[in-house]
Amino acid sequence: MAILEYILGLGPSVMLPLVIFVIGLLLRQGIGKSLRAGITIGVGFVGINLVISLLTDNLGPAAQDMADRFNLGLSVVDVGWPGASPMAWASSIGTVAIPVAILVNILMLALKMTRVVNVDIWNIWHMTFTGAIVSTATGSFWLGIVGVVVHSAFIYKLGDWFAPTVDKHFGLEGIAVPHGSGAWSAPFAVLIDAILDKIPGIRKIYFNSTKIEERFGVIGEPVIIGAFLGIIIGFLAGYPVSNVLQLAIQMSAVMVLMPTVVKFIMEGLLPIAEAARELLDKRFQGQNYYIGLDPALLLGNSQVVAASLIFVPLTLVIAVLIPGNKVLPFGDLATIGFFVSMAVGVHKGNLFRTIISGIFIMGISIWIANMMIGVHTDLARQTGTIENGQVASLDQGGSPITFILTELLHLQHLIPLLIIGSIYLVSVVFTYVQFKRNRIYSEEVTTTEEVGHESTRVGQ
Repeated sequence: MAILEYILGLGPSVMLPLVIFVIGLLLRQGIGKSLRAGITIGVGFVGINLVISLLTDNLGPAAQDMADRFNLGLSVVDVGWPGASPMAWASSIGTVAIPVAILVNILMLALKMTRVVNVDIWNIWHMTFTGAIVSTATGSFWLGIVGVVVHSAFIYKLGDWFAPTVDKHFGLEGIAVPHGSGAWSAPFAVLIDAILDKIPGIRKIYFNSTKIEERFGVIGEPVIIGAFLGIIIGFLAGYPVSNVLQLAIQMSAVMVLMPTVVKFIMEGLLPIAEAARELLDKRFQGQNYYIGLDPALLLGNSQVVAASLIFVPLTLVIAVLIPGNKVLPFGDLATIGFFVSMAVGVHKGNLFRTIISGIFIMGISIWIANMMIGVHTDLARQTGTIENGQVASLDQGGSPITFILTELLHLQHLIPLLIIGSIYLVSVVFTYVQFKRNRIYSEEVTTTEEVGHESTRVGQ
């Protein structure tokens, strides 16, 4: 266990390359190819961390200054995933969560309940956080383990359902994204997309960053859009002109650098993922396994990057408009792309629909995070993360999975539980029905083609 804790302490930029190196060796890719894949992924994660730091160090303070300037009353700071994940690993649940989540994955694979083979070990912290919150709220270690099991099983199923979206829209064949914030939001997008399809006029609206660039020329280019958003946030924060211009250039850099650094992760991950998928397909013919990977792969998509920057100021506006909210979005502003990335795929790159879905998703996240302040703070104090004050987080602290499981056992917010639980249940059931229809259709097409080929062979 001490070895496991040491590896976790290295962080994703070292931990994931080590995991990929070992997997590469197991897949007989050789030391050279496996080492190159691991190091390339490490370089990509270092790059992403640098870009996220660029946002956190510059955009975060601007957001806080803006909130202070307009006296928005947001007194509890969102510590983001960098603050929430150490709490999860330092909890009593953190010592056993990884073996539990892996065991759930193996059992589901053996029972043919999922096709996702999850190698994204670091992001098991999402399942761990759910278990830690449940344990903190109920005082039961074993109920915390149940939280890890339920979250893991559900997230693997979401990986199955949205693997076709990852393939068709993002061009990542054989890849799934069983991720705590990247996956849970997707069912909301599916339901909203279906509703928008029924509204005359609205259903025909379509635009994305490419369309904007075509319509407005150089003004619509991502680098210009980034600068424009930086200028708006800088002025709202009350910055002097020099600082506003610096923030503008920094946001432009994010628009350019994020897709660039993601390419390194893809370069390292995809060959290993393809080798793993081929091996599994040979051993278990017809199963079409998916390799579960980090949603950072999706951040290379230009529409995801554009949506990420749009939602930085928009999330702050949403936080202000939610009645009684005390959470100031801060730590997760830099990673809002994870929340809306799958929605971009569901809406086929339509930024108009992504904005509508994203407003709902971020609104739900902030509402939940606000209600979870108490138990979140208790967890932080138990793990020695803080001594005074209160904390919150949008990533996992604002997850409906964590909230619903906790409230079912704790019953502190009954009316919100009924509202959020009902909406999410409808979204998940609707998503499942859509997934089954699409898969059945694909299987029917395949069967028809096979029958046609068979008839041709018989005729010959």
